[in-house]
Amino acid sequence: MTESLLGFAAVLVLVLLRIPIAFAMGFVGMVGFMFETNFRASISMVARLIIDTSQDYGLSVVPLFILMGLFVNKGGISRELYAASNAFLGHLRGGLAMATIVACGGFAAISGSSLATAATMAKVAMPEMRRFGYSDELSTASIAAGGTLGILIPPSVILVIYGLLTETSIGKLFVAGIVPGAMGILLYLVAVRYVVWRRPDAGPAGPRTSRVGRISALRDVWAVLLLFFLVIGGLYGLFDFAPLNLSFSPTEAAGMGAMGAFLIALARRRLSLRDTLEVLQETAMTAASLFAVLIGAWIFSNFVNVAGLPGALSDLVTAYDLKPWQVMACILLIYIALGCIFESLSMLLLTVPIFFPLVTGLGYDPIWFGIIVVVVTEISLITPPVGLNVFVLKGVVGDVKTGTIFRGVTPFWIVDILRLALLLAVPALALYLPSQM
Repeated sequence: MTESLLGFAAVLVLVLLRIPIAFAMGFVGMVGFMFETNFRASISMVARLIIDTSQDYGLSVVPLFILMGLFVNKGGISRELYAASNAFLGHLRGGLAMATIVACGGFAAISGSSLATAATMAKVAMPEMRRFGYSDELSTASIAAGGTLGILIPPSVILVIYGLLTETSIGKLFVAGIVPGAMGILLYLVAVRYVVWRRPDAGPAGPRTSRVGRISALRDVWAVLLLFFLVIGGLYGLFDFAPLNLSFSPTEAAGMGAMGAFLIALARRRLSLRDTLEVLQETAMTAASLFAVLIGAWIFSNFVNVAGLPGALSDLVTAYDLKPWQVMACILLIYIALGCIFESLSMLLLTVPIFFPLVTGLGYDPIWFGIIVVVVTEISLITPPVGLNVFVLKGVVGDVKTGTIFRGVTPFWIVDILRLALLLAVPALALYLPSQM
């Protein structure tokens, strides 16, 4: 156990020295594995992991979902989602902020990335909210918080990685994220209402959209609804009846989603050959960086397993006679602390291989634990001092202080903690839909 803790400390030091997390975990894992076994075994383990990862068919789901999100972005669907949400909510006090959150939820359902959702919606929603006199605190906070929905509402790259790490059904993880994701949207709307109740000038009401305008706005988002229904419906088996008999694996669903997003962007004449090449290049770069982090995490995971950390943690729980809820509370506190240092994917890859055997050994459901981990990771994306969504938003907006954004997101991460408490107290909120598959 001592060797594992020294390994964690070494990774932390390297990350603070600005060494990329993939190389930090891979280097420490390789050196640690070498000390636990020998040099030949360590090099062989690293080589085998690199080859196995590059040839793993299951991992093809990751670049396909990334490709789908990028094609959706090129198709201009984010603006149409915002326009449709604004048509129904814009006349309310704080309505533009509410519309931003709803649009973030819709965009998250097809992009699967929190950072992409926050960056995209900042360009769409921020100018409108400023035009109507919204405070910078509420405007930026609604975008940063709404962006966190990207890693929970399916299809989610984070849930895909969790499923691959733990050999848990990705389809069931996606379905399990629907109710917690909807809870996140509703609670964020409550947070907006609370802000404008305290400070009515923070989010003045806008003009009411006519019934004809609302119907027109809904017609513009049919593609989003169709794409989401195609991907999730195929995974859930909604099309598995005569004469269709269609049921998708996660990889097949990702392929259908990517092709559907490409055809939608093409049909709208918003995709040139140059745009297509840019999307493909960005997909390759993003997927390569994710695979690098994944390989580094697996190398480090092999080291801590050989060093006996999972077994030592189980022995510690037995020795102190800790109850399962006490162990879970400790794990959540660790996640919140790590969220101040690591971004979401790195934190997941670093901790899940260690905590997963302990949690499942205590009798917790692996699907439920996956949703809990993602919700805690969402909280870390908007909490100081290192809320990654906040810094992404700062980079896009530019003229808003980081402190202003952090002040604005405070009500949002408070309701996130409330959602986490509800999921801990009532596991059926995450597990009911998967149980019906």
